[in-house]
Amino acid sequence: MESMATKFRQPLIVGNWKMHRTPSEARVLLNNLKEKLLEVIGTAVVVCPPYTVLSVAADILEKTSIQVGAQNMCWEREGAFTGEISPHMLRDLYVTHVILGHSERRVHFHETLEQIRRKVLAALAGGLIPVLCVGETAEERESNQQNVAIDGQLLSALEGIDGETIGDVVIAYEPVWAIGTGKTATPTIAQEMHDHIRRFIRRRFGEEAAQTIHILYGGSMKAANAGELLSQPDIDGGLIGGASLDAAEFAAIVACAVRP
Repeated sequence: MESMATKFRQPLIVGNWKMHRTPSEARVLLNNLKEKLLEVIGTAVVVCPPYTVLSVAADILEKTSIQVGAQNMCWEREGAFTGEISPHMLRDLYVTHVILGHSERRVHFHETLEQIRRKVLAALAGGLIPVLCVGETAEERESNQQNVAIDGQLLSALEGIDGETIGDVVIAYEPVWAIGTGKTATPTIAQEMHDHIRRFIRRRFGEEAAQTIHILYGGSMKAANAGELLSQPDIDGGLIGGASLDAAEFAAIVACAVRP
């Protein structure tokens, strides 16, 4: 079915470093990124390093258009939550975005739908833009349950959010079977799922929300396939994993997102 989306949303590329780079190593990567992305126009860029690198990133990228994001957070502002980081703490480090509900958090750390919902609401209340990850497993796709899986994750995570607040949410479609496997959804499959998500937003929050919300693809995107993926009408950018650790590769992906 033909997409109802229009292409006036500014592309957004988010780099998820995962558990890579010490502060000293990060300085090299960040300075390289700063140099290569100095004149990027028309595409928003966010880098999400580990917690230990956030202050370094904020310092190096201070006078650039590149924003800094975090990879996770707690739903509480403060308290006896050993090992956790709050939205308030992230904002004080000039963090603007936070990745929530990533499949690795759901699988390895057993994050529940309820925990993810609380984190999304806390991020919004704390002035952060949540990058909400949703996606189906290989088993769900093989049994043709991908739409059901995505709808369930969205229904839970977006509960309590209204038509005005949804504009401050970014959704990242990340097929779980493509995370860290080298497999990538074909442009056709990726577009179908992005279109499905946009239609979900349209039904629940209205046409304006559907046309303005950013839906990113997050599943082994690299420079070699970014152009074709980003040319799809409902793919507004990418959540980049391994390729974000290479300044030249990441810059090439950003260049693919720039629209005439």
